[in-house]
Amino acid sequence: MKNVIITGASRGIGFELTKLFSVKGFKVIALSRNISKLNLPNVKAYELDISLEKSISKIVKLILNDFNKVDILINNAGSLINKPFSQTSFNDFESIYKVNVFGLAELIRLLLPCFHKSSHVVNISSIGGIAGSSKFSGLSAYSSSKGALNILTEMLSEEFKDSGPSFNCLALGAVQTEMLEEAFPGFQATISPLEMANYIYKFSLEGNKFFNGKTIPISTSNP
Repeated sequence: MKNVIITGASRGIGFELTKLFSVKGFKVIALSRNISKLNLPNVKAYELDISLEKSISKIVKLILNDFNKVDILINNAGSLINKPFSQTSFNDFESIYKVNVFGLAELIRLLLPCFHKSSHVVNISSIGGIAGSSKFSGLSAYSSSKGALNILTEMLSEEFKDSGPSFNCLALGAVQTEMLEEAFPGFQATISPLEMANYIYKFSLEGNKFFNGKTIPISTSNP
């Protein structure tokens, strides 16, 4: 039985992923700031504010008591600000990077003792973070943070290529989530959170057999 950790597990794609792994009988640790909906079979839910170093450290200590190994880590938690660049502040950029890059990196670092050669870390990125893709006004902090995540994924795959885990990034296009509504009010995506969760579920189990250090665009539309 594989042990799975999912961040951003309380809504959207993260919630659907948590339910999928639960139904399939995996042992799941679900991390989110709000865990009220996460009373599911095979799931232990912990409150985590991934923007805070102390919160990450506290949760990892609890995880180490539950799991002696981590087979899959899905870094799904994300933060977005839709604001013209001229109106953004230092704090705006810092808050986005704390969730999308800094906290994610710290969580991976503290979990390193639990990973093994066949472990798979799946970072959930955005098509907007890929060089040459279409960009949209107001998303400078968000898209640039996802670009940083893509490069971080490449760097970690190189650093741990001999010992594991494998690291890959899925750069998602439009999925009908609350975050999409924040970024593009009124836009209707053709992909539901459950459909995307099904794809990520399968990729997390098998993708590292074929990929390591790759950022893979998963998009049928623009955005």
